[in-house]
Amino acid sequence: MIALKCRACGTILKDPFLSLGSQPLSNAYLTKEQLTVMEPHYPLDLYVCAKCRLVQLPECEKAENIFNENYAYFSSFSESWLAHCREYTEKVVKRFEINKKSFVIEVASNDGYLLQYFKAKGIPVLGVEPAAAAAKIAKKKGIPTDVTFFNTEYANRLKKNGKQADLIAGNNVLAHNPNLVDFVKGLKVALKPDGVITLEFPHLLRFMESNQFDTVYHEHYSYISLYAAEKVFAKYGLKVFDVDELKTHGGSLRIYCRHTSDKSKAVTASVKRVLSDEKKAGLLGEAAYAGFRKRVEKVKFDLLKFLLKAKADGKTVAGYGAAAKGNTLLNYCGVRTDFIEYTVDRNPAKQNRYLPGTHIPIYTPEKIMKTKPDYVLILPWNIKDEVMQQMNGIKKWGGKFVVAIPELQIMEK
Repeated sequence: MIALKCRACGTILKDPFLSLGSQPLSNAYLTKEQLTVMEPHYPLDLYVCAKCRLVQLPECEKAENIFNENYAYFSSFSESWLAHCREYTEKVVKRFEINKKSFVIEVASNDGYLLQYFKAKGIPVLGVEPAAAAAKIAKKKGIPTDVTFFNTEYANRLKKNGKQADLIAGNNVLAHNPNLVDFVKGLKVALKPDGVITLEFPHLLRFMESNQFDTVYHEHYSYISLYAAEKVFAKYGLKVFDVDELKTHGGSLRIYCRHTSDKSKAVTASVKRVLSDEKKAGLLGEAAYAGFRKRVEKVKFDLLKFLLKAKADGKTVAGYGAAAKGNTLLNYCGVRTDFIEYTVDRNPAKQNRYLPGTHIPIYTPEKIMKTKPDYVLILPWNIKDEVMQQMNGIKKWGGKFVVAIPELQIMEK
């Protein structure tokens, strides 16, 4: 058996602290023809490094086989996320004096959801996006986009062509990169001497506190604390000088990094405070991880109990959202069409396909209004308020919303 090594520091990893079984790739949505073809499954096991405390999945499937032309995640379908990006743009433009003479790069720029706001201000931008379908949409918006993975080799080409950035943004990309060290090295190369990097990622502390195990899927290679991020960035010449705590994705961090040699940006008190919170929560020890599995199992039992009772009472349950996190939850719990007949999603690229593993069909949101289910299980619980507002019409027939995470909740009103 080959020993697994930490992708940040190379330490041998011990036994996993959480196993969610063998699951398919969570964004590998199926056509009707694919339902009769063997579907690849891979172990979904979480490890924590004893040295640098990075929580991680082994690389069971190569990133290039996940973020390909069939990758169906598009950021622009969430209004709340777009509002978040508009606010971010205004904040960093003002704070770091980003203007028409600046150059902004976004790593994993998807469909141009963020860079469109910089472009509207006349600021030169460049997107870097490996998923061709998402990049195509960005280009239609007039956003220059390189269809490739961001790494040190690519960053060196940018630097050679005089394209170092004043600002490098990366939202929810750090966790998606199995080659973490090469990625961080590339960020340093692509950044101007006085430039700034901002990276957003779900915070491991909130992940643990709020039982967000459904955000574990094969394209999320790492689950990151500020402690672990600070260590890997410092090792390769970058300094975390500030951090924002965000509500997005169930609780995220936005870290601000500079070159270690750039003394113009002082380290704020926020960095020390978040590191202290992580230590108090036990993220640097073992006990917090040991108790996590039991809380995960409770979610499974409570959801199945609810679905069994609804079935016995003759009630119908539909899903809302074909989110990757929902696929992890449903596959872990063994839920199929016998419990949830269908789910809906606003993304046309997912409609008329089937969820991986469970083979639950995906329709447009109008399907709910036609079939009038008794319950709507919101799978992307992180945007539940947005969903409940959009689908408020279910109350006309007494329909109720349900979420399973962090614990089962039936919204009566």
